[in-house]
Amino acid sequence: MQVMKWSVIALAVAAGTTQMAVASQQSDSKGFVEDSTLSVLARNLYINRDFHRGGDATNYRAVDDNPAGYTSEWGQGFIGTFSSGFTQGTVGVGVDAYGLLGIKLDSGKGRAGILEMPMDSEGRSQDEFSEAGAAVKVRLSNSVLKYGNQFVALPVFSTDDSRLLPEATTGTLLTVEEIEGLTLSGGRFTALNQQWETERDSGGMKSINVYGGTYAFTDSLSASLFASDLEDTFKKKYANVNLTVPLAEEQSLGFDFNIYKTDYDKKAYGQSLDNTIWSLAASYTLGAHKFTVAHQRNNGDNGYDYGADGGGTIYLANSIQVKDFNAEDETSWQVRYDIDMATFGVPGLSFMARYVTSDNATLREDDRSVVDSDASRWERNLEAKYVVQDGAAKDLSFRVRHATVRSDVAFGSSNDVDDVRLIVEYPLSIL
Repeated sequence: MQVMKWSVIALAVAAGTTQMAVASQQSDSKGFVEDSTLSVLARNLYINRDFHRGGDATNYRAVDDNPAGYTSEWGQGFIGTFSSGFTQGTVGVGVDAYGLLGIKLDSGKGRAGILEMPMDSEGRSQDEFSEAGAAVKVRLSNSVLKYGNQFVALPVFSTDDSRLLPEATTGTLLTVEEIEGLTLSGGRFTALNQQWETERDSGGMKSINVYGGTYAFTDSLSASLFASDLEDTFKKKYANVNLTVPLAEEQSLGFDFNIYKTDYDKKAYGQSLDNTIWSLAASYTLGAHKFTVAHQRNNGDNGYDYGADGGGTIYLANSIQVKDFNAEDETSWQVRYDIDMATFGVPGLSFMARYVTSDNATLREDDRSVVDSDASRWERNLEAKYVVQDGAAKDLSFRVRHATVRSDVAFGSSNDVDDVRLIVEYPLSIL
């Protein structure tokens, strides 16, 4: 907690001594139409997840187990986003909007669910699904107030974009950037539309209040503090410190520390519980090579819970392709290697390999009785990615991801998997 206290003091001093940002974004506005952008991201995604111990082939759904012990789906998604400019004047007004379309290319009863597409009562994924939303925005100087349907990426409230189409939320978000290097955010949201539904509030969220900020002390050092209150569920606090230390030419050290403190509401959990989870990642970059070691530790009388506050609300080092290593008391280590092949004459091509292992996890039944007090598991990830660098297909990307997960029996049959993902994305800028 000393890091958190230091960050608060540093933020206060910086806010009092740093000069106001010289340029006003609103004064540079060219107009509602002139500054508008329109883009479409085409995402083709295939996932095959093989459950080695006959696990449930669905994801977040209560249907019968799949006798085949695997799930496999292929889909095409389109994510269209429009962002208008702001009207000119002291106060500018604008509109943001999005349109989402998901198309099933291959699926089947009993192996559906992994791609997060809506399902019927028989457990079949729908052939297609769509959603649209819009928000109005107002800007004064370098501060923007937005209300309506939107995507959010804050460490205490982050809409998920890990499948075919992203989550979306409805509410108000204020972003203030009046002091150079300091970004403050605060908002209230009253609905969360999950990836596998098209309703306005499929997540059943009553409300969540979020606030916090990030300050860049230098180009290589930044700190963040955030907090949230998810009504009748839990309250969270979050802190981050990120540091890069340049060494010799093409060499640097990097450090990234993240911590969450969560207090769970008795109304939702049957009793008052708490949790503290933190991770520290250290990396060494040498030209095209990057080596990373990370440690993550969970303490308290409950595991780290998220999802009701957005499926992406887990800014931790060991939240990786399949598992998060966030069970009660779980301790985990990661080793990772990245290589950028541009140095070797193939720009756009990169590879990644990582391994996370954990132990000491406490697993409980619904009545809170302990099933295992020292459960362990591990996950290995391999990834290859290529991004087209120029020509008509510039920015077209191809990615192959493979994960292997093995765990103690106490974690359940769905926790031993081989997960393969093929992802092709093409961003198209229209305006």
